[in-house]
Amino acid sequence: MMLDEAMAGRFLRLTLGHLTREWPYKLDQILASPDDLATPRSLHPAFYGSFDWHSCVHGWWQVMRLCRLFPHLPEVQAVDALADGTLTQEAIMGECMSLDRPMAAAFERPYGWGWLLALHDELAFRPARPWAEALAPLAERIADRLAAYLPRLCYPVRSGKHDNTAFALVHALRWARRRRADLALLIEERATGWFGGDRAARPWEPSGEDFLSPTLCEAMLMREVGGERFAGWLAAFMPDPFGDDMRALTSPATVTDRTDGRLAHMDGLNLSRAWCWFSLAPFLPLPERIRDIASIHLGSALPHLADDYMGEHWLATFAVLALTADDGHVAA
Repeated sequence: MMLDEAMAGRFLRLTLGHLTREWPYKLDQILASPDDLATPRSLHPAFYGSFDWHSCVHGWWQVMRLCRLFPHLPEVQAVDALADGTLTQEAIMGECMSLDRPMAAAFERPYGWGWLLALHDELAFRPARPWAEALAPLAERIADRLAAYLPRLCYPVRSGKHDNTAFALVHALRWARRRRADLALLIEERATGWFGGDRAARPWEPSGEDFLSPTLCEAMLMREVGGERFAGWLAAFMPDPFGDDMRALTSPATVTDRTDGRLAHMDGLNLSRAWCWFSLAPFLPLPERIRDIASIHLGSALPHLADDYMGEHWLATFAVLALTADDGHVAA
């Protein structure tokens, strides 16, 4: 299954429909006083749409990636105009002010952090536009927080939700290698210490509300870290990707209710698994069979991206992740 202009246009129109949709919105906020009560747009003048902050951030990543890959689509003009009015220095300074609040130290950690750095990376592909420069102060703040956080994190979070450590670090490492060698080295050291000795994965997955696979996200991060050593690590970590122990990861998850925001995570899980399997296929036995597994996962979710707003506000991003899995090594 290929990402073509028609599909990219549908994704762009879908996501343009909610990047500035303020309601409903789920705030990630600790209130220190009554004065902290505010609307999403007041707290987050750039990322106030798409139901929550991280979905708005990665929605922008998605449309910017599609505009880069398909620059002649008619929707590109609408994206650029919206970015000119939204990703401004003033709006990003407002985001920085929210992030600087004393009770916001862990705001969107680590999922939103990884996506913000991925967005900054994507914006840098269009240096003639002011957006990457405008976003830079927020990206640097998040990089500083990540650099302070990782030495204190004794154990990686191996969940299938937003707090998963490996998923965020895939994005953060790509950003850091281009801009912050100290942070890149720290991520590599922590990832190797946490995951480098893992062998013979037996994934007890999925949990009922996952949208990430802890097993596959770990492999994705080690792919980014491992270099020439990765193939050997993966062979020890997944000695038989088609065996009974891995069966939970090779068949799509079942979605029972797409109007339930948490149960709808299963569509996202199938898309994120597709991203991982497509990316890992060259390093595994029978890569075409692995790609078939990825395609089955992708195909199970693609028809349902807009079934309900609980999925509509975020699923297209993970579809683009899967469909562009080979763009720039690990899809960033």
